[in-house]
Amino acid sequence: MSLLHSIGILTHPDREWESIRSDQESTTKLYLGHVLVLALVPALSAYFGTTQVGWQIGEGEVVKLTQNSAAQLCILFYAAMLCGIFLIGKFIDFFSLTYGADESEHNGIVLASYTATPLFLVGIIAVYPVLWVNMIAGVIAICWSVYLLFEGLPILMKIPEERGFMFACSILTVGLVMLVGLLGISVVVWSVGIGPIYTS
Repeated sequence: MSLLHSIGILTHPDREWESIRSDQESTTKLYLGHVLVLALVPALSAYFGTTQVGWQIGEGEVVKLTQNSAAQLCILFYAAMLCGIFLIGKFIDFFSLTYGADESEHNGIVLASYTATPLFLVGIIAVYPVLWVNMIAGVIAICWSVYLLFEGLPILMKIPEERGFMFACSILTVGLVMLVGLLGISVVVWSVGIGPIYTS
């Protein structure tokens, strides 16, 4: 069912959120059928794009990463995506009571996973690492994910739409804080020697 939900969430989100809610998927099944698979799209695409295609700044020469360096960075990126979905899902569950959700509602990881679907899928663009193309595609995917969050949260958590709006804003804030934290961790990781190594 995860694959069908992944398609449906992009084509008819309102109906699909209701369907996702009624399915009551376990976290394990959700990760195996959705998150682990879709998170591979940006990771593998980035590996191919940075090692085989490369990128160019202005009129400079094409820059590529070594295969070992790209593999290390893409594995870390993949792990960060999996952890990020889990942590945001837990934050959603933690905050849910504040916004009037039922104590029995623990759909945070489900919401985070399906909301991230456009971000996972747009990762395919990394096979062609051109900055402006990637930025445009990324902005479109972020906008769609934010839309899915605002649409899906009241449905999955069974709360009024006005509370859902404030709740979704809180989740976006957490996501931005996590992004800043991830950038900080990246600097630390690079300083211990796991950084980009370019081909000569």
